[in-house]
Amino acid sequence: MVSRPGRSPGRIVYAGFATRHHSGGVHVMTQHVRLLRELGHEAWLWLPDADDRTDWIADDVPMVFGATSAIGADDLLVLPETPTVHGRDPAPGARKVIFNQNHFYTFAAGDPGEDFPGWTPAPALWVVSEESRGVLSAALPGLPVSVVPNPVDGELFAPGPAGQLRVSWFPKKRPREASLLKRLLADEPRLSGVELVELVQAPRAEVAATLAGSAVFVALGHTESYGLPVAEALASGCLVVGYDGGGGHELFEAPGAWRVPDQRPLLIRDQVADLIQDLDALAPVRAANRRWVLDRYPFARTGAALQEAVAAARARPGADAVAVHPVAWLDTLGPHFTAYA
Repeated sequence: MVSRPGRSPGRIVYAGFATRHHSGGVHVMTQHVRLLRELGHEAWLWLPDADDRTDWIADDVPMVFGATSAIGADDLLVLPETPTVHGRDPAPGARKVIFNQNHFYTFAAGDPGEDFPGWTPAPALWVVSEESRGVLSAALPGLPVSVVPNPVDGELFAPGPAGQLRVSWFPKKRPREASLLKRLLADEPRLSGVELVELVQAPRAEVAATLAGSAVFVALGHTESYGLPVAEALASGCLVVGYDGGGGHELFEAPGAWRVPDQRPLLIRDQVADLIQDLDALAPVRAANRRWVLDRYPFARTGAALQEAVAAARARPGADAVAVHPVAWLDTLGPHFTAYA
């Protein structure tokens, strides 16, 4: 994929979570770890307890475990955005980055102070989209922001055999609307004989297989910074209909993606039905969707952006520290928060 230069000084440690079901955010961290190691960095995923290791994280992802971890003066600690509590520095003195995969969750743990997050030294920010860069540069002008775009795995997510009449979607972000939409689609005469599939806590391989056989993917994103399921549906050759979730608007520039105004399930139903009726003529558009997304979000682009972001972060101050895993602050998010469910 990329050449392996000489090893760089210091480790890059990503604090993640061993969630019971597949987590897109933690999966992206594992992709970063792999890419960084291929680029010559000593990168690790840090989980709080070895007994919590989940079977959906691949065995070849190197890990460290423990409620605390020693961070050296040359190391870089990468932390998730959600359990960031103002004034509670997980590693005072250490060189830190907040990897913000969803700008809507930036202040999920409570109201920010003027110098958010109030850590020493102040962290850099990594984000996954230009929309996030703009939002966080405005909200937190004192922190440097680097864009590290998500890669799209075109080998795993690829079209299946032609002729499948299937419509699929993830209900997680909008469960009440999803249940209504399912009824609307099931009762639509123009969709008679079309398989309707809700992807609920499905393993990644099952998601890829479902999208490979889907003609249309319904995007039910909400408060997104990017919308990786939409990108993976495009790579699978799906036509996409639905909501961009805010930060996912760049993906709806694809040739076969139709944005629908928020909370308009009848418009989704009608657009899906129209596409199914015209599916044969839209075969070139489905192929164009795949080319479009893979041209824009290859692993090489992510690797190059990571190299630049790491170099910029390493130029910031750092000292020896003992880091506390951010799992210690998850209780600040409340019982109904599901980012790491």
